[in-house]
Amino acid sequence: MNIRSLLVLPIGLLVIGLALGNGSVVAEEAAQGKDSKKEQIDSMASEALSAVLAESSGAKGLFESAYGYAVFDNWKFAFGISGGGGAGVAVAKADERRTYMKMGTGGVGLGLGGQKYQVVFLIQDESTFNRFVNSGWQADTQAGVAAGTEGASAASSFHQGLAIFQLTEKGLMANAEVTGTKYWKHKKLN
Repeated sequence: MNIRSLLVLPIGLLVIGLALGNGSVVAEEAAQGKDSKKEQIDSMASEALSAVLAESSGAKGLFESAYGYAVFDNWKFAFGISGGGGAGVAVAKADERRTYMKMGTGGVGLGLGGQKYQVVFLIQDESTFNRFVNSGWQADTQAGVAAGTEGASAASSFHQGLAIFQLTEKGLMANAEVTGTKYWKHKKLN
C-alpha cells in the first residue's frame, strides 16, 4: 500500500461521514419545515373557522352537529384561463385527528387577476368525512350553501353531507365557488 492510498482512505471516510451527518441535518430541517407548515395550516384553519362561526349563525348550528370540518387556504389567478392551489387540514372533532390536504382548481372563462381566500367545509357525518379525506373530493358544480351578509343564517343545512363557506378579504361570501376543484391528502405532511 502506498502513501497516497493511506491518505485517500481517511479522506474518503471523512467525506462519507460529513455527507451522512449533513443528511441527518437535512432530514432534521425537513422535519422542522414539516412541523412549521402544519402549525401555519392549523393557525389559518382556526382563524378561518372562528371567522365563519362569528359571521354566520347558521354555521354555528351546523358546526355543533358536524362530525368534522376542513379548512383550506387557497389562491386563484385568472388570465383567460384560471387556476389555483392551496393547502389545508381536515379535522375529526371527536378526537381532533388531523389530515393535512392539498387542493387545486382550474377553469376557462373571462377573468384577469388573482384572489386569496379560505374555504371552510363543515362535514355532517363520519362517512362523508372519511370519503372526503381518503378519496379526496372533486367539485364540478358551484356550491350555493355558503352564507353571505344578507343570508348569513340561510346556510342552515348540509347538502350531500357538506356545508361550504368561503372567506375573502371582504368577509363571508354568498356562494362558495368551488367548480373544477379537487382536494386530496398532502403526502408530505401526513
